[in-house]
Amino acid sequence: MSEDDVSPDEILKLGTAFWASKVLLSAVELGLFTALAAGPLSRQDLEVRLGLHPRGARDFLDALVALGMLDRREGRYANTPATGQFLDRGKPSYVGGLLEMANTRLYPFWGRLTTALQSGLPQNEAADGSDPFAAIYSKPELLRQFLGAMTGVSRPTARLIAAAFPWSEVTSFVDVGCAQGGCTAELALAHPHLKAIGFDLPAVGPVFEEFVGALGLGGRVRFAAGDFFTDPLPASDVIVMGHILHDWDLAQKQALVRKAHAALAPGGRLLVYDAIIDDERRENVFGLLMSLNMLIETPGGFDYTGAEAMNWMREAGFRAARVEALPDAHSMVIATK
Repeated sequence: MSEDDVSPDEILKLGTAFWASKVLLSAVELGLFTALAAGPLSRQDLEVRLGLHPRGARDFLDALVALGMLDRREGRYANTPATGQFLDRGKPSYVGGLLEMANTRLYPFWGRLTTALQSGLPQNEAADGSDPFAAIYSKPELLRQFLGAMTGVSRPTARLIAAAFPWSEVTSFVDVGCAQGGCTAELALAHPHLKAIGFDLPAVGPVFEEFVGALGLGGRVRFAAGDFFTDPLPASDVIVMGHILHDWDLAQKQALVRKAHAALAPGGRLLVYDAIIDDERRENVFGLLMSLNMLIETPGGFDYTGAEAMNWMREAGFRAARVEALPDAHSMVIATK
């Protein structure tokens, strides 16, 4: 290929991709998609409702149209099917909690990526070397936002896991590091025969119980307080660890896998899901970027390949392990004791 056959377009598009991202994040912050839940509105109506200045409102709304996040007909703006379902705060399918956290926390922290790459140190509330989760869990409002974000990122994948794993073969599971209970609830809703335990630090309990109670799951789903590094894991047929292993360094990952093995009876299964990186480390862009997010957010966390995860499981004593890709950027690694 000669120099005349190449173009800088893709380079420039990627280099300015944060423009489009911030437009969407601001729309979520403003509650734009929730404001449109009842029906289309004109630009002038949205200016009043959202407090937008006329100078930027037209370009802001039309940029969202061009990005496929809004529809516009006869001068009135409306949600698309996707934004109406997933970005309306009034719907249980809302995934904007993750975007809210991306806007308020991750966006400024990612501005320090170069520093993180040069120092190997987190760039968030734990930039001073403290425990990043302690900083979040010590502030009720920040904790609630974080837990809601975990629901936003976990529920769509949990629906896929509800269909892909043979839940008819088991009767119970424990969701380790359950957060608000997004994954726990989705699995329990999809399979009424299952009994479930959400396991997390004590501060999470009231938020978890409120969430699962509102879904009518209080009779089958309960919360158990504990620290998964220092306390025993509750007994169950399946131990689920979703978006947990990637938070920790290698030794801590291996310790958690060993702990799961010790807690399970023979025949019990460990189900790990993350944005697991393909073994050649060439294709799962989301997984690789998530690993960089762990650089920003944690002292030692990183995302990993399926081969690496299966190796940790075999080292822990599991007799079989396999990787199953899901239709999104995630995969499950399932190990049997």
